[in-house]
Amino acid sequence: MAADEEFVTVEARGIRVTLDLAVGHIRELMVERNGRQVAPLHRAPWLEEAHAADTPAHLRRLSGDFLCAPFGLSDVDGSPAHGWPANSAWKPVEIRAIDGGRQARFELEKRVMGARVVKELTVRDGHPFLYQRHLFQGGDGAVSVGLHMMVSLPQGGHLSFSPKRFVETPADPQEADPLKGRSALAYPERFSDLKKAPLADGGTANLSCYPFDRNHEDCVMMPEAPGRELAWGAALRHHEADLVLSLKRPEDFPSTLLWMSNGGRYYSPWNSRHRGVLGLEEVRTYLLAGHRASVEPNDYSEQGIPTSISLTPSGEVDLRQAIGIMPVPPGWDRVTEVEARADRLAVLSDVGEFSVPYDPAFVLHRQGV
Repeated sequence: MAADEEFVTVEARGIRVTLDLAVGHIRELMVERNGRQVAPLHRAPWLEEAHAADTPAHLRRLSGDFLCAPFGLSDVDGSPAHGWPANSAWKPVEIRAIDGGRQARFELEKRVMGARVVKELTVRDGHPFLYQRHLFQGGDGAVSVGLHMMVSLPQGGHLSFSPKRFVETPADPQEADPLKGRSALAYPERFSDLKKAPLADGGTANLSCYPFDRNHEDCVMMPEAPGRELAWGAALRHHEADLVLSLKRPEDFPSTLLWMSNGGRYYSPWNSRHRGVLGLEEVRTYLLAGHRASVEPNDYSEQGIPTSISLTPSGEVDLRQAIGIMPVPPGWDRVTEVEARADRLAVLSDVGEFSVPYDPAFVLHRQGV
């Protein structure tokens, strides 16, 4: 572990993660495997620039992955968009050796609806996964939550997922004013096939191939299909021959949001240069409707799709995700399935499969860490 005033780095054999303490964003996640170093998470191109005083902290320091609570619009507790976990300081609580790895705990200096929020990052020797969980301790009320992971795909790639109920664009486009930006998809639309997404100007787009268009800013929500214990999302980068995996339990994060940011915002600090970025975001929220709409009855909650967590003074909410980063064999262009097999995770494609060390008990809450 190395620390300075701004960042903390935690590492085990073959994996290293660096956290930006000012906002709780993962600044870098690097895996060394098969003689290669892989670090595909995104960092905004403006990190070292000066910004207007009203630029939100999460945007000024946008990188990697971060916790949002609430997710998106904050219209209940007075916090900035994406909440205090994405916009304010975290302090180290404990960094310790564990059997075969290292674990770090951080505490958000502010409170979320009165709750203490703890971020726990665990890395294990030889595992190409960051095991992360967030604990909400105490509090009162309800709040939407999400994990805002971003993958850099400068030369494109293929996206695949565990089965979803449907795919949906929110009520309003990401960019409706043509002087400020452009969205390519039709809003609002609900459809069943990621490969046949309705476009604003007619026709359809294949969203499994990213980017699907030039100069656009779009997003879709995908609630999980029922009946699956382990849900996953995969972004395979063709040119770099590597893979980013998101693993979760649907009870923790019932939906996945895809944020497709490819030069479609023309204003500062975006300036049409935020390209080839995919938000692969695990969420518990109602579309992009904000905190209030997510905690009140809504279309998703009426279908049994949770859109918030409930906080109580004596309670604790435990949310987990594993982020996997790894090279893929020659000839791979997509992932077709992901399977937990004892203490290994199998990744399958049309041309073969491989497996990597994995802790199956973590994501499924079968043990503490």
